[in-house]
Amino acid sequence: MTTLRCLLLSFIWLFIPIVQLFPQTGDLPRVSPESQGVYSSDIETYFNEMLSCPTGEPHGIMVLRHGKVIGELFPKPYDASYPQMLYSDAKSFVGLAVVLAIEENRLRLTDRVASFFPDLLPDSISDNLASMTVRDLLTMTSGIQPDPLMRTTGADWIRRYLAKPVDKPGETFHYDSMCSYLLSAIVQRVTGQKTLDYMKERIFNPLHITLVEWEESPEGINTGGWGLRMQVESMAKIGQLLLNKGNWEGKQLISSEWVEEMTSSLQETGMMDTYGYHMWRCDYPNAYRADGALGQYIIVAPDEDMVVAITQANTSNGVAERHLVWNLLRKVRGDSLPDTNAYAKLLKAQNAYSLPSPEGKRSPRCLSKLTGREISLGENGLDWKSMCLESGKDTLRIIVTTRANEQYTILAGRGEWLTTHTDAYPPYTIRAVGRFQGVHPPFHVAGSYGGGSSEIFLKVRYTSWGSGGDLHLQLTKGQLSLQLKENGKRKAYGVEVSVGE
Repeated sequence: MTTLRCLLLSFIWLFIPIVQLFPQTGDLPRVSPESQGVYSSDIETYFNEMLSCPTGEPHGIMVLRHGKVIGELFPKPYDASYPQMLYSDAKSFVGLAVVLAIEENRLRLTDRVASFFPDLLPDSISDNLASMTVRDLLTMTSGIQPDPLMRTTGADWIRRYLAKPVDKPGETFHYDSMCSYLLSAIVQRVTGQKTLDYMKERIFNPLHITLVEWEESPEGINTGGWGLRMQVESMAKIGQLLLNKGNWEGKQLISSEWVEEMTSSLQETGMMDTYGYHMWRCDYPNAYRADGALGQYIIVAPDEDMVVAITQANTSNGVAERHLVWNLLRKVRGDSLPDTNAYAKLLKAQNAYSLPSPEGKRSPRCLSKLTGREISLGENGLDWKSMCLESGKDTLRIIVTTRANEQYTILAGRGEWLTTHTDAYPPYTIRAVGRFQGVHPPFHVAGSYGGGSSEIFLKVRYTSWGSGGDLHLQLTKGQLSLQLKENGKRKAYGVEVSVGE
């Protein structure tokens, strides 16, 4: 019965129409690095270093100088058209929204946070809560100890946050996504618009950023500190807007004074990098960045007139990857260099870049023993409840059932990447109540496989999101074992499996 069910799902999948997204790409001009004072060979070296960096897996990189694209890396199966989840990069966008609202005289840095939520305050208000300001939220000095589990255990986030004990605000840095969430809620209260809609009118539409989504909380507020999704080129545009001191094509979208202030070193963090208004100052001279989990970056280097936008799955604190950017910045030579054939070599390399496929070139013999059987899985970071494997000519079809009982099919090529789509939500490390609200399918997913006589190596990447995993299935004397390494995690772990007849 299990075999019939898997075959039926596989058959149905063949008749599902492929839904294509056609977002804007290619808005920014592409030119040779030499025309902007950078050697093509230095760009290629940087890309190769990122691809070989042991702590990261790049998904998309765009390098700008003087507002022009001089290099872009989208290794297969990733593509420039795919949006990515930016995690805490979203905080910098909230900072921009607050600055815009201040410029429009809708609020002030010195406004008291409690004044925006009179209906959600605790019965007894401490002096510290009463004195907390918008500026304290922007600099991550609210005085409230972070509680990352708060958003996973209830829906009334603002009320619960304001009910927490408050130390003296404005003094101690505590990086907390709930500070950003409250700022998003404040923007919504003073403008009458969700932060995303407010930003669309003032920033995203003028920059022709058309594919952008932002998760919403159970309270109907854009999540602020996370949940923003957009393309790498859109990230680069935001970096260029900041580099231009708020000017875009002759129009001042944000005052230069506010851009200067929000990107300044305003708060010590206890680390090598300092903090502005939801923006990090780098340990490279005069550079600053938006910074998201797993290494999502918008890096702005005013002295070199450069922007580097990066999406990736990073397994460390990102220092190694950022220092590769610093190495590239130090190689800038001037405003122009003689053109050589190195640019043609760079373009050829950019078209050929690919993430490595799994080990093993032969079709795994053990597939015949697993084909059509339902493989039930224990707890795992992909949120897969079970999977069925169906083997074709140089392809492997993985029919997935999620913990939410959604079903979809992933295609994997033997020694190459194949990409399809699904309306099922991808694996997501953030477990907030109501997650995915405001985010819409379809999502692209790619697979590649290899193996030997008794083992299957399988790689899966949700390429329009950023998550994924590497699976190693081993069949020994009729017993199947499974190791899983989630994308962005350092170590693999065993997953309990059982195989149906």
